[in-house]
Amino acid sequence: MSNPTTLLTQAHNEGSLSASALATLTVADLGAQIQAGLGLPVDDVLASEAVLVTMLVDDSASIASGHNTQVVREGHNGVLDALQGARGRDAILVHTRYLNGQVLYPYALLEDTVRMDAHNYDPRQGTPLYDQTVVALGTVLAKSQEFAANGVPTRTITLIITDGCDQHSSRHTARSVAFLIKDMQARESHIVAALGIDDGQTDFRAVFREMGIEDRWILTPGNGANEIRQAFQLFSQSALRASQGAASFSKAALGGFGI
Repeated sequence: MSNPTTLLTQAHNEGSLSASALATLTVADLGAQIQAGLGLPVDDVLASEAVLVTMLVDDSASIASGHNTQVVREGHNGVLDALQGARGRDAILVHTRYLNGQVLYPYALLEDTVRMDAHNYDPRQGTPLYDQTVVALGTVLAKSQEFAANGVPTRTITLIITDGCDQHSSRHTARSVAFLIKDMQARESHIVAALGIDDGQTDFRAVFREMGIEDRWILTPGNGANEIRQAFQLFSQSALRASQGAASFSKAALGGFGI
């Protein structure tokens, strides 16, 4: 099994991860959290390239109090359904973790993913947005490096879903996240998107911009089920385009949700 610290150090040595980003990702205890998401070994993926689709899903109590638990479940599951129709679906690995650290499933082929339901998604915790975004992006970077070390080109698309600003991070800041996203943008093989569900007070565009996410990859639906559902559908379409080859990925990356 690959060691996250070794993978990330390799990425730094090869010039794809800055010293600041490496320092952010190699603090104590982070390796075990990243390891939990790495999932399927590269040797078990029978494809000449790979696409990593990652979702970080808010499981804070405000999701439930805003009556959005079911639509978030449906949104996640809709992404999985959309990817089933991808031309190169055997090259797609998906990983979903919740904002408070629970891994719903590590990187897995589509047939081995887990749908969100009432038994595995019960939002009632806090909002450590920055801490867990660092973990999620660290997992993306470690997994893509694992593929790169085996000569397999990899493209990634990640969605961060929240209905509130950071309230419970103890280790990282928006600046920590921005270090990682800056490195990812420079490689031109990563897309990081964000979906901020309206809570009546948070300026999600400002929050996500501070984290380094580009405007074209920010969605800010209202609190209604239809708007949230449509936002997930937009991400599904983008993930599907990003999975269809390098040219489609580049076009999607440049166009964002407005393509």
